[in-house]
Amino acid sequence: MRAVHPGLAAHLAGAVTTLARCWTLNRADGVVMGFTDHDRDLVIDGVVHKARSGLEASEAQSELGFAVASLDVAGVLHSAGITEADISRGLYDDAEVAIHIVDWSEPANRQRLDVLTIGEITRGDTGFTAELRGAGHRHDEERGRLYAMRCGADLGDARCTVAVDPLAATIAATDGRGWIAVAGLAAVPAGRFTGGRLAVLGGANAGHAVEIRRHHLDDGLHRIELWLDAPRPMAIGDAVSLSPGCDKSFATCRDRFGNSVNFQGFPHIPGSDFLFQVATEDGGQAFDGGSLFR
Repeated sequence: MRAVHPGLAAHLAGAVTTLARCWTLNRADGVVMGFTDHDRDLVIDGVVHKARSGLEASEAQSELGFAVASLDVAGVLHSAGITEADISRGLYDDAEVAIHIVDWSEPANRQRLDVLTIGEITRGDTGFTAELRGAGHRHDEERGRLYAMRCGADLGDARCTVAVDPLAATIAATDGRGWIAVAGLAAVPAGRFTGGRLAVLGGANAGHAVEIRRHHLDDGLHRIELWLDAPRPMAIGDAVSLSPGCDKSFATCRDRFGNSVNFQGFPHIPGSDFLFQVATEDGGQAFDGGSLFR
């Protein structure tokens, strides 16, 4: 059973309560921000929790066992000090959020309700909605190494060891947000950048990076479709760099990158088609325990 702060317990026992919710956000880069749904700023542990931030929280949901507790917090961009550019740069990914119930007439009387982490952030034209996840979501994350047919490394990391050389290019056409087209890459085959990464080097989105959803040729231009829209409109002439992608298959590792010796998967694991096969009287299927590749 949770022990309630004595001052808050006495306040709750009274006939009238003066309560507000406060959120203390701690980013991985050390930035601490505070918000409250009260109509005046509140100071908790030296952190100013800003009122009129435009934040609104949904009902929290929690269950017994390992079910992940969650709630959503909606807010207005800029007015809460949370900008679209910072969200795009990933500054709020997995940030810690401590939630307090506070007696706004005496902020020392408060109780910490939970400590959550920011999950998925959905952006709109003027606002955002952030999913707050309980500690149980850590049990859903991949830990250690998995036995899988595809590679568990990322192209260019320490386990992969492939040297990734981004190619510089200039935007020749764009819809402003979701796709660009570049020229001058005649020697690059279609699909080379699918699953790769686009980094913007100039213009309004300088410093922004995003994963590439699809790379194909369109009227002689290399069309790059992005998984996420750019935070600001992209323009013709903006400089970008393109890093190749990898589908993490053994064939791609061997044939495109010549790196099969460092492949971090298990390509010879029998797939589900083999597992669902049955033995037949004519011996058409090999179920003698021998190698499938000899």
